[in-house]
Amino acid sequence: MAQKVITIYTDDLTGEESTEAATHTLSLDGVTYEIDLSPDSYDQLLEAVGPFLKAGRKTGKGRKPRKAAAAASEDTAAIRAWAKSSGYNVSDRGRVPAEIREAYQKAK
Repeated sequence: MAQKVITIYTDDLTGEESTEAATHTLSLDGVTYEIDLSPDSYDQLLEAVGPFLKAGRKTGKGRKPRKAAAAASEDTAAIRAWAKSSGYNVSDRGRVPAEIREAYQKAK
């Protein structure tokens, strides 16, 4: 008998299925958490904790998300600010389009 296994990746924040969901690890006060996020939700996480991460100190080497299709780790708030000041139309929430991320990298 043959078996077919289907894996469905689900964004833990929204509950929506996503082929791009990746597992991310967070640690706070000695408790480690794992959360599976789509790129849009990951961008939201980075925007929310970004100011705290910038003010904090790294204590170890970070790991890459378990799935290769995870969002880039650039500071999305800085990319959005640059895009708006450069005449790009970019929303205040959600994923920053790849062409805007690429233009930002080229402009750096």
